[in-house]
Amino acid sequence: MDLRILNAEIQAFINDNIGKSISKLALQKNPFQDVDWISILNQIEAKTKAKDKLPNWFSTKNIIYPSKISIEQTSSEKTAAYKASIVSGESLIDLTGGFGVDDYYFAKKIKTVAHCEINPELSNLVQHNFKQLNASNITCYPGDSLVTLSSLNSKWDWIYIDPSRRNDAKGKVFILNDCLPNVPENLDFYFTNSNAALIKTAPLLDISAGLSELKNVKTIHIVALENEVKELLWELHKGYSGNINIKTANLLKDKTETFDFILGEDSKFSNFSLPQKYLYEPNSAIMKSGGFDEVGSFYNLNKLHKHSHLYTSTALIPFPGRVFEIQNTFPYNKSEMKSYLEKTQANITTRNFPDSVESIRKKWKIKDGGNVYCFFTTDENNHKIVLICTKIS
Repeated sequence: MDLRILNAEIQAFINDNIGKSISKLALQKNPFQDVDWISILNQIEAKTKAKDKLPNWFSTKNIIYPSKISIEQTSSEKTAAYKASIVSGESLIDLTGGFGVDDYYFAKKIKTVAHCEINPELSNLVQHNFKQLNASNITCYPGDSLVTLSSLNSKWDWIYIDPSRRNDAKGKVFILNDCLPNVPENLDFYFTNSNAALIKTAPLLDISAGLSELKNVKTIHIVALENEVKELLWELHKGYSGNINIKTANLLKDKTETFDFILGEDSKFSNFSLPQKYLYEPNSAIMKSGGFDEVGSFYNLNKLHKHSHLYTSTALIPFPGRVFEIQNTFPYNKSEMKSYLEKTQANITTRNFPDSVESIRKKWKIKDGGNVYCFFTTDENNHKIVLICTKIS
């Protein structure tokens, strides 16, 4: 970590070039001969990435950034704040600290937070940043987190782990045993140091696959940001063997959409019907959860088809996802398409439909955008249909 990057003139230069083309800047002569030009460009690029994702870091003076890739991979402040809402107590140890965004928010809820990071340079950088952010209750420990966990010999209220893929496992299906640290392998050891663990995994991990590798899972949180699933959070409690709760959260600019249910509860089933007046599309967190019968049952909606995952009603209701008013419904065939959609402009979604959005646009010369929303799907009678809608929310 080169502290010369904090020179006032260099910091002013970095701030003046936020959002500028790095490739064009790279062609310029370095105006600061004492500091590596690549390091300065990296700060510009990484800070640009942090502007919307990490507003507290962006607005704080003398923050030093790691590589652009590290910023892209770290939690956003919004998802970090959600994680902090899960934990409670006096102490938490993060075994995979990284850039420290999660720990900054944990420290707002927990009295003592330990940040473990195997990369000593990154650990030093994060320690510096925590001082700038006035996060005084976080202690940084460089080195192997398992060694740190053993040497501290403390009982923690929570252990937090964000395992990363091994480089040599890129070609395999994503499973926790392919990650570092290997959580399933070390879980018994973790539970000798804490009664509760929070495991973050990427959205591509299949929920059933995760459950086959982990034990004592009490709750699975599926977190989306602006309708894009960002992470799965596995809440484990030592000795727990009861029902598994599924909590979905879609973090939007002005609100959070939530829907919760118990995994595998037998009493939920779907009712089916042809399209009625309104159409409902669950948000991405609910789609990832697989709670298709549960959401339809809870909101008393009819499903269009077992595999379509679109819902309908005659009366308008609030719903965690997109809501539309159906203006027209017609069978998917050449004459109907020519009459209603050929050479028009529309937003297209396919659900349980054989053709892709791209092929539909190309075949019928439909331009993207506008105020018309078209769903290509399958109804309860296995007929391919098109719904022309206007968006309500």
